Amino acid sequence: MLGYLGLFAGLALLIWFALRGVNIFLASVICALVVAIPNGILLPAALLEHYPFGPLGAYTFAGKFFLLFLCGAIFGKAMATSQAAKSIAVAITRGLGVKHTLLVGMVVCALLTYGGVVVFVVVFTMYPLGITLMREANLPKRIWCAATSIGAGTFTMTALPGSPSIHNVISASALGTDLFAGGWIGLFAAVVMAGLGMWYVEREWRLARATGEGFVENEQDRRMEQLIGDPNEAPPWGLALLPLALVLAVIMLPRLILGLGDWSDAQGVFADLLRFSAAQPIIWPSIALIVGSIACVLLFGNARRQVGKVFGQGAEDSVMPLLNTAAVIGFGGVVTQTAGFGEFAQWILGVDMPPLLSVFASISTLSAIVGSSSGGLQIFMQTLAPSYLEMGIQPEILHRIAAIASGGLDSLPHCGAVIATFMIMGLSHREAYKDMFVVTVAIPVVACLLSIGLLMALGVGVSA
Repeated sequence: MLGYLGLFAGLALLIWFALRGVNIFLASVICALVVAIPNGILLPAALLEHYPFGPLGAYTFAGKFFLLFLCGAIFGKAMATSQAAKSIAVAITRGLGVKHTLLVGMVVCALLTYGGVVVFVVVFTMYPLGITLMREANLPKRIWCAATSIGAGTFTMTALPGSPSIHNVISASALGTDLFAGGWIGLFAAVVMAGLGMWYVEREWRLARATGEGFVENEQDRRMEQLIGDPNEAPPWGLALLPLALVLAVIMLPRLILGLGDWSDAQGVFADLLRFSAAQPIIWPSIALIVGSIACVLLFGNARRQVGKVFGQGAEDSVMPLLNTAAVIGFGGVVTQTAGFGEFAQWILGVDMPPLLSVFASISTLSAIVGSSSGGLQIFMQTLAPSYLEMGIQPEILHRIAAIASGGLDSLPHCGAVIATFMIMGLSHREAYKDMFVVTVAIPVVACLLSIGLLMALGVGVSA
């Protein structure tokens, strides 16, 4: 009984700390101790083994995925410094017009994140531009926040095949699949998320206009607007798209070539490179992101003149997102050592429900506990995924359904990404969380359940 109290107290305390902006490193260590002590886990084992270096240790995760975070942050910095990201955003804005402000926000964020730019860079890049759009359209900030979150934090993060997102890579690395696994069901879920999400925010905007709610500027907006810079320094939008296209091409072309024929017995450097791309779900997308970064340096004067700064600051920018995720996973590494977690695992695996629904329930619970989709997904892959494979779930389907499911209940109020987005935009949970909940929690959950329903109706995904 005492162990359960410690487990729930640690989880509740982690949520409380996150909502109050307590440093995640400090919070995760304190909460890990709150869980460990009542459960009879010795402090040396908790702090020196399970939290840092166990199968779900913070440093275990950080060491494994450091390269991907590093390359992604460098690419994001190169796109921001060169103003290529801004050029793309401005071009889409001009093409669609102010009356389609919400669609502009969603499309630009989706394009950038699918191309490999990390979520925080996208939000930070888009918001200064969004201020002008919101002012012209008299759009409430809470609705803009929701629209950009659809593009940056839902379907491009978990559902679309081929993306170098951490969720796609975690699943591929754990299951031996590739970044395109379960592609067709991922596309279905992406359409649901994008379609329902845009329907919701457009509806909210109509209601806001009817009640007289509009854009309200604050000091944060004036500070952020100063970051826009000189629009004359931005490269042409067609050229700005080239680094994104290169990243996706490096990732996708080997898969397309492998799909056109049998290369298993082929010899030569090219054949070896194709096999390498399929066998390296972490290194290959990292290479793609570096190719994109080098393209930015070669194509754009702003990045070329500051190449050392771009790569150096990009490397520095990778540290905090990596360690934030690792800290949450380290906490989960202690939680998974408790008897309560073991009993939960046995219970969820033993519940009489279809295997794919069980996957959804288990990973949703884990993501909700740690407030992180990547953290919940990593814990799931290390602890429960083998059991679901034994149930007959095909690895490709498990890859995609697990990734989609991880991006639902992760975005509860204590989610770090939610808190950071509100901080960037100068919003509070009271002002904006309702809309954030609908587009990043409720709709992804619906999309995942509909995807599972479709798989079950078609009789695919689970071997008899």
